[in-house]
Amino acid sequence: MGAYGLQTHIWNNNLKSVLLLAGFPVLLLLLLYGLSVGYVALTTDFYDIGEGIALAFEHMKRIWPFAFLGAAVWFTIAWFSYQTIIEASVGARSLTRKEAPELYNLLENLCIAQGITMPKLNVVETPALNAFASGLTDKSYKVTLTRGLIDALDKDEIEAVMAHELTHITNRDVRLLIISVIFVGIFSFFAELIFRNMFRTGVRVGGHTRSRKGDSRGGGVLILIAVALIVISYLLAIVIRFTLSRKREYLADAGSVELTRNPDAMISALQKISGRSQMDAPADVQQMMVENTARFAGVFATHPPIDKRINALVELAGGSAV
Repeated sequence: MGAYGLQTHIWNNNLKSVLLLAGFPVLLLLLLYGLSVGYVALTTDFYDIGEGIALAFEHMKRIWPFAFLGAAVWFTIAWFSYQTIIEASVGARSLTRKEAPELYNLLENLCIAQGITMPKLNVVETPALNAFASGLTDKSYKVTLTRGLIDALDKDEIEAVMAHELTHITNRDVRLLIISVIFVGIFSFFAELIFRNMFRTGVRVGGHTRSRKGDSRGGGVLILIAVALIVISYLLAIVIRFTLSRKREYLADAGSVELTRNPDAMISALQKISGRSQMDAPADVQQMMVENTARFAGVFATHPPIDKRINALVELAGGSAV
């Protein structure tokens, strides 16, 4: 039954990856229409709301090819440069076998046992205790450990954390998270740009400030519609991130135990990491880590609490929490 559940999780992740990519054009069109409604409200003469909405649709028909071309460029750049961006955002660097032969041996043995290609090993020079896996293909996968984790955990605990990250790779969690980051990124960019520069009381034309056209009430309603459409498209993109199942952490913990046959090592690693994992990193990268205490709007959490993860290992894997 456990194997069936794991395979279902992998299939589910693959399906979500496809749905993310398929849903992107729909949300992008919604965002473009919101922009078009706002543009018409601020710059165009119209007699009533119905005419303004029709003008916005005509405007969207003119700009959507350029928007989709820009989105394609965004995806291409992000797809090929995400690893560099991630490493730069946390200050990660490559850790050579000569520098850390024991760590390499641990990782290599785990990969042999699991029958997968060995990912590269990175380190972040920070006292925080954390780790994460990144990559989209077998040739690009990397496992990143912090210096604090390397120094604070013993050999068995580090092996357990590595096995946890390898499970994320084999379960396709890593690929799904990166696709979601790329997906949400373009909406975050546009939303910030829009609310900083677009919705003002007037627009700058030829060096002069020009007031909204149309009747003031109709223009105001159109602006409210525009804001609503843009907010909805942005929030839907954000919600997608938090619909990614938090069960992935429980499954990765279980996968670690399956690989190492040592539930106590995973439990003690989580106990040491708890309360000492916070590091200076973008929220998108923190979502990929062993532990992430950050919450969106104080409500949504990307990871279950560590005490619940420990309890699950005690109850289901036969571990013991000291």
